[in-house]
Amino acid sequence: MPPSRTPPGQFRELLDMIKFEHTVFALPFALLGALGAAQGLPPLRTALWILAAMVGARTAAMTFNRLVDVDVDADNPRTASRALPAGRVSQAAAIFFMGAGIVLFGVAAGALGPLTWQLSPLALVIILGYSLCKRFTSLAHVVLGLSLSGAPLGAWIAVAGRIESPALWLSGGVLAWTAGFDILYSLQDEGFDRSKGLHSIPSWLGTGRALWISRLLHLVALICWGVFNVQMGAKVWPWAAWTAVAAMLGREQWLVRGGNLARIDQAFFTLNSLIGLVFFLGHLFEWWISRTILSVL
Repeated sequence: MPPSRTPPGQFRELLDMIKFEHTVFALPFALLGALGAAQGLPPLRTALWILAAMVGARTAAMTFNRLVDVDVDADNPRTASRALPAGRVSQAAAIFFMGAGIVLFGVAAGALGPLTWQLSPLALVIILGYSLCKRFTSLAHVVLGLSLSGAPLGAWIAVAGRIESPALWLSGGVLAWTAGFDILYSLQDEGFDRSKGLHSIPSWLGTGRALWISRLLHLVALICWGVFNVQMGAKVWPWAAWTAVAAMLGREQWLVRGGNLARIDQAFFTLNSLIGLVFFLGHLFEWWISRTILSVL
């Protein structure tokens, strides 16, 4: 039996298949939602259950995506080497992995409170349903954004027990930001999607218009996060973080100007992995400074 088909080998392949490291895109926003709702550090138990819910939801969603797209991935030269179409992971192992993610998400949602538990079926429909969207709508990017926007909203609900206005602005920014960078990522498959009848903004409108829509969405994200800062009474550090995020989004759009995909990895992963972290740290640092000043006084 090849090493990759042993249980440890398949587990490593499964983690690589779902790009587990991409959890860094949404996790800082979930932590920021918890920080904002608590007006400080949330209880450790709550933070750990939020982390468990994030891992479970993303594991389920990404594994389902790979399962339903296995035939498409096999036909696409860019994705043919992925674990499922290449045979390094069995479908049975992937289905079990997806089921484990759903169970973990459900248990965490129940542990976080009655409202998170009640909303968990809707969340599952959205995060799993995204994988089917490109078969019938070019707005699949928006559905992906909606999926990730549930991270800060769910974390806020877990701490506060209700939906509040700052949470909606924070989540709206995540939705627009995600849809914007997913449009950029899908530029790689514009021709393939069009030939296979798959839907995306680039395959529908072409590269030039897709780039402008992505820029507009990133502008909307900055506006939403600016309103969030205002509603949270942000002073110096959150606005410094907001400015850094604006610069990173500008850099991301600059790297792919004219449809140049030579540096798409830097634009998609490197910059986007920092955006949530920088914004979260800006708010965390301001809370820490305020707390330190109050303790001195």
